[in-house]
Amino acid sequence: MRLIVLLFFLFISVLVSAQIPAIPDSATNINTDFHFQLTTVSQNHLYFRAPYTDDNSLLKDEKPATTLTSTFFWGAQLGKAFEFYVNPEIAGGAGISSAKGIAGFTNGEAFRVGNPTPTIYIARIYLKHTFNLGGESDYFGTSANQVIKTRTKKYFEITAGKFSIADFFDRNTYSHDPRSQFLNWSLMSAGGWDYPANVRGYTWGVVLEYGQPTWAARTTAVMVPQDANGNDMDLNIGQARSHALEFEKPFMLGKNKGTARLLGFYTLANMGSYRQAVSTQPLSPDITSVRAVARTKYGVALNIEQSLGKTSGLFARASWNDGRNETWAFTEIDQSVSIGFVEKKGVLKKYSDELGIATVINGISNDHRNYLAAGGYGFIIGDGQLNYGNEWITEFYYKINLFYAGFWLTPDYQFVLNPAYNKDRGPAHVFSIRAHIEL
Repeated sequence: MRLIVLLFFLFISVLVSAQIPAIPDSATNINTDFHFQLTTVSQNHLYFRAPYTDDNSLLKDEKPATTLTSTFFWGAQLGKAFEFYVNPEIAGGAGISSAKGIAGFTNGEAFRVGNPTPTIYIARIYLKHTFNLGGESDYFGTSANQVIKTRTKKYFEITAGKFSIADFFDRNTYSHDPRSQFLNWSLMSAGGWDYPANVRGYTWGVVLEYGQPTWAARTTAVMVPQDANGNDMDLNIGQARSHALEFEKPFMLGKNKGTARLLGFYTLANMGSYRQAVSTQPLSPDITSVRAVARTKYGVALNIEQSLGKTSGLFARASWNDGRNETWAFTEIDQSVSIGFVEKKGVLKKYSDELGIATVINGISNDHRNYLAAGGYGFIIGDGQLNYGNEWITEFYYKINLFYAGFWLTPDYQFVLNPAYNKDRGPAHVFSIRAHIEL
C-alpha cells in the first residue's frame, strides 16, 4: 500500500511539473541539465508444473509483484570541458519469487535487496572530461546526463566516480534499457558478462574512451562487491576489481546504419570454485565455504545492431565466460545468445507506439551444472536438483504513448522454458505491465 501511495504522489508531481515550460540554459546563463524518470513494473505468472521446489526456486503459485524506481538526473558544466553529474534515486518493491528462480530474470527493474520498502540512495555521482581532438561535431540532443550537447568526431573522454558500467559498455539502440525496452535481464545486457556492480547495478571506477570518425574504443577499471550480489564494495582493489575493453565499429548495410561491438572482460574477486565446492562437500555443496581471494572470471561478448530503415531494426548478442568460479554480481549465466526485432512506428497511426520481440538462450558451464545438480545454491537459482536444459526465453512487448509525450504504457509477455536450467520445472508464462514517465 505504501508503494502505491508513493507512486500516486510521484505521478501527480510529474504531471504538474510537465506543465511548467523548460527554461533554456542560455536564458539563465547556467549550463545545467535536468531529467526525471519514474518506472513501475507489475508482474505475475500462470501456475506451472513443479514437482519440487527449493529456496531459490521460482514459485509455481504466488501473488503479483511490483517494483518502482524513480531517478533525478542532474548535471552541470564546469568550465569548457568538465561535466559533473549526480543522480539521486529511489527504488522499492520486489520481483516475483523475490527475483529468484530464473537466470534471465524477467524484470530488469527488480533488485535482490530483501527489503521491499522504498529506499533513497545516490545512483551516480561522477566527473567527466572531454578532449575534442578535431573533425566535425556530433549533436547528442536531450539525453539524460549530457550537459555538453556536442563533441567532435575525434575525441578522448575520462569519466571517474560512481556509475553503472552499462552506461558506457554493451550499449544497443534496440535492447539496453528495461525502463523503455525489453524487460529481461539477458536481453538488456550480454547475459554471459557478469558485469561488476553492487546489488542495485552501480559501481565506482574510471572509464577511458577514445573515438575516431570510423571507430571507438573504451576501457575501464572498477570495483566489485565484497560478497556475491552484495551492496558494499571491496576496497582491496589489488585483489578485487574488474576490467573491460570494448571496440566499437559502425558500418553500413546498403543505406542502413549498423554497429558492432566486441567486449572482453576480466574480474578478480573473493569467489568460490564450483568444482572445489562439490569435491569438498558432494551433497548440498556450499560455494561460500570455499571462497578465496583473487579468483578470476573472464570472457567475451559480441553485440550487433542493424537498422532496417528509419523506424525498425535488429539486434543480436553472444557472450561467454569461463564458468569455473561463482557468479559474483549480475546473474548466473555462463553462455548466452539472443536475437530480436524492434519496430518503433508500431501499428497505430493515432498514437506513438512501438513493439519488440526477442528470444534468448542461456546456458551454464559443466562445473556450474554439477554444483546445482548436487543441491548447491547461487544467489539467484538453485532448485535442490537439476535436470539440465538450456534456459530459453522469448519476450514480446507493445509500448504506447498516452496522455502526454513523456508517459508510456507497456504490456509485456515472456515465455520461459526450463527456468533456472531445469527441465523438470515450467514452462512459465510471465505477464507484465510497465508504466514509464520521463522528462
